[in-house]
Amino acid sequence: MYGRIACDSKNCIIMYLEKITHSTYYLWLGIMILTGFFSCSEKPTSQKENKLPNIVLILTDDQGYNDLGVYGSPDILTPHLDQLAEDGMRFTNFYVAQAVCSASRAALLTGTYSNRLGIHGALDHMSNHGLNPDETTIAEMLKPLGYSTAIFGKWHLGHHQMFLPTNQGFDEFYGIPYSNDMWPNHPETKDYYPPLPLYENNKVVDTLHTDQSLLTTRLTERSVDFIDRNKDNPFFLYLAHPMPHVPLFVSEKFQGKSERGLYGDVIMEIDWSVGQVMDALKKHGIEENTLVIFISDNGPWLSYSAHSGSAEPLREGKGTSWDGGVKVPAIMRWTGKIPSGSIQENPAMSIDILPTIATITGASLPALSIDGKSIEKMISDSANKSPQEAYFIYYNRNELQAVVIDEWKLYFPHRYRSIASGQASRNDGIPLKYEMIDLQEMMLFHIPSDPSEQNNIIEKHPEVVTRILASAEKARQDMGDALTGVEGLNSRLPGRID
Repeated sequence: MYGRIACDSKNCIIMYLEKITHSTYYLWLGIMILTGFFSCSEKPTSQKENKLPNIVLILTDDQGYNDLGVYGSPDILTPHLDQLAEDGMRFTNFYVAQAVCSASRAALLTGTYSNRLGIHGALDHMSNHGLNPDETTIAEMLKPLGYSTAIFGKWHLGHHQMFLPTNQGFDEFYGIPYSNDMWPNHPETKDYYPPLPLYENNKVVDTLHTDQSLLTTRLTERSVDFIDRNKDNPFFLYLAHPMPHVPLFVSEKFQGKSERGLYGDVIMEIDWSVGQVMDALKKHGIEENTLVIFISDNGPWLSYSAHSGSAEPLREGKGTSWDGGVKVPAIMRWTGKIPSGSIQENPAMSIDILPTIATITGASLPALSIDGKSIEKMISDSANKSPQEAYFIYYNRNELQAVVIDEWKLYFPHRYRSIASGQASRNDGIPLKYEMIDLQEMMLFHIPSDPSEQNNIIEKHPEVVTRILASAEKARQDMGDALTGVEGLNSRLPGRID
């Protein structure tokens, strides 16, 4: 009898059995079945296919919704970010938890509303508190899975040793502890701030005195080097650019390159930085196994006029709960998992990033409760909506100022800042003056048809208002609300050195 057993050439041996008896044939057959020989008909999963995905999270500071070409900028070229959107998904209604630095970053890294954590405003060198070490960051969540973790850029969640990134799950830290304007050259408070420290892990290695022109470049080089060193194991890279927060600086290679002046030059260099990161991923063949997320921490700081970004067509900017303050550009790319060129129009929020990363990596969620929910289905199919019932916009410490549900946004009476009238735009880094405005009644806006939030239609949709008010009351009982005097039952404390 002649027999031939043919299998995948990479996994099986082709054998010819010549002139053997039936009994010998069946003996061979039995051995092969018992040893799983015929399993070669199913192609085994390669090590690369089993590998955990890398996570690259790029965060900019005070970048406006309209500051990228793919988001409509008429005078800033951003080819790398435009390509990132073409290869992945662009969100048109992506919110941050609060429109200010520290609060926004706390929510992003913990998946929890920052007001629940007791992190408000923008911490500085005089702050004696920071992100509580009991909270779990994205980095801490991924460490048990074997991830290498690094942050290059701005931390802003506490500058004392116990609050530094290396004590919050990051293996490496190179950057600044708070905002880049918190230095002696601040145009309004020159005598308040000490020299701006530059950290290497948990030690100050330099101070930034008068020049930050190489900051974006140096952070980018650190990021590329981190990718080079960790190409063979899963990693989490958090590149938190201090720019385009004022003061603005740009390297020589981008000076005068933009039609938008210095601000546009800065954005073009950030776009270059994204290109460098993507090139590093491609060089090592790990681009397809990497989830890349790009967002801003809040909207533009409009008082700096020509040195600030644009939130057009959105209303207002940083430091307000209007969409210009809390709606940001957001792009996510993951080859084969996120459809190319897709647009997600349904609302999502930065608190959802941590649980989404947990879902795609298999990481365990933090022990303490979080507010975010996985939007993995939203990024795999733009037709899917967020699993959240509502998104709550807090500001001014613990004021519930607005609620987003589906296509609707309801505002509660509160005070907010706006540029005072009668001031000419400046191009010297000196801010204009704000005035405070009282919003004296609830207002409801239909965001898809009114992105500039100009047409209050609260009287036309009482059923929507009733629905949102019910969700708002749950949030008040849960996290509190200074506007209504509700304490809240489940708020937590920040960490304190005193």
